[in-house]
Amino acid sequence: MALKTNFQDNGIACAAPVTNADYMARQEQTESNARSYPRKFPFSLVKAKGSWVEDVEGNRYLDFLCGAGTLALGHNDPEINQAMVEMLTSDAPLHTLDLMTPVKDRFVHKLISLLPPEMQGNVKIQFCSPSGTDATDAAIKLCKTATGRSSVVAFGGGYHGMGHGALSLTGNIAAKAKVHALMPEVNFFPYPYSYRCPFGLGGEAGIKACCAYFERVLKDPESGITKPAAVILEPIQGEGGVIPAPVEFLQTVRRVTRELGIPMIVDEIQCGVGRSGRFFAFEYADIVPDVILVSKAIGGTQPMSVVIYNKELDKWQPGSHAGTFRGNQLAMRAGTVVMERVGNEEFLADVRRKGDYMRERLQALKERVSIIGDIRGKGLMCGCEFIDPNSETDAVGAKAASGEIAALVQHKCFENKLVMEKGGRHGSVMRCLCALNVSDEELNIMLDIFEKVVTEIDRDIKK
Repeated sequence: MALKTNFQDNGIACAAPVTNADYMARQEQTESNARSYPRKFPFSLVKAKGSWVEDVEGNRYLDFLCGAGTLALGHNDPEINQAMVEMLTSDAPLHTLDLMTPVKDRFVHKLISLLPPEMQGNVKIQFCSPSGTDATDAAIKLCKTATGRSSVVAFGGGYHGMGHGALSLTGNIAAKAKVHALMPEVNFFPYPYSYRCPFGLGGEAGIKACCAYFERVLKDPESGITKPAAVILEPIQGEGGVIPAPVEFLQTVRRVTRELGIPMIVDEIQCGVGRSGRFFAFEYADIVPDVILVSKAIGGTQPMSVVIYNKELDKWQPGSHAGTFRGNQLAMRAGTVVMERVGNEEFLADVRRKGDYMRERLQALKERVSIIGDIRGKGLMCGCEFIDPNSETDAVGAKAASGEIAALVQHKCFENKLVMEKGGRHGSVMRCLCALNVSDEELNIMLDIFEKVVTEIDRDIKK
């Protein structure tokens, strides 16, 4: 039954909204054309618990988007909610700018305890405005200030936010097309992507080529690229299509940047806080970066972004980076709960187990259908790339990416009460960003729906 809500007419609509369509019509009249998710998921949500959401018409959906990976423990986790309720009823300050509180102190020291041992006694933390975009901008300002240099190295396929500075470091060209004069002196390098190798080699040869190119260009006095203030990358590219950086590549970037005195920034905004099966995804490569960007899940459902960096970079002056909402106490309290649970090795091992199971089933599905080109990921960050089975193959044997098929899969999944997002080149990759504590039963429900949808679409294409 539809939820009946009383609205005072403000001239936008004559009748109080009742159905999903009613709410979508009101949103169309009042919200920016930049809105995106309602175009794919035209519903209005009233309840959410764990991995499930419910709309105004009483339909229940399995949520494998979870706030684009923000909800590490799903919707309305009892322990997180209890911690926030206790804080709300305690008269504790909720908005503190960057003033110190016991809640902040506990958050900071818990976060530091989850860093590699080599970093724990040698870092500072900058709290930023709520979004990961601001953490990116803060990190670039920090590194430019510390080094006195101006250029930045980023990677094709990377995503670092939609703010003016962060967008300049992002690979997606469509997002930049209408925004002119972005931050200058950003140099893009190839990121290893075996399935669609930027060098047309694939496999181990493609990885080695990316490593060699990165090192040789930065060490070449005739490369035309000035010594950068920073190198920024995602250990697992998210919006770029769930592409894990090979260990050899991360280790090469770390070695070269250390040899040249260039700060290495790892963007863990989506792949961090346990999503990869390690608390930080860079840990798979056993490296120690200079700067770590964290947002999304670190706030325990509340807005939060943080820059963790080597003390040697702390050259900026008081007020060099600020933000009115950098003292979100609810986010710090909720985020501490997330860190205490997700940072547990047994919890992380279970994330890895569930991720391996998901990829095994998806790999088996790939063998049965013609429209899946690649399955990849780590932990519960998983990508399924769709292809046009009737297209020609490229230099490494991959068929053309199909955003059309991926969009159809997404739409049919939604019709079957499963919410999933897509991304990657041409929007061809369906991505898993579910709660990290998703149950085995819920995982199987998702896989059953996904397999059913993909199998039916594949059958229709073959007709």
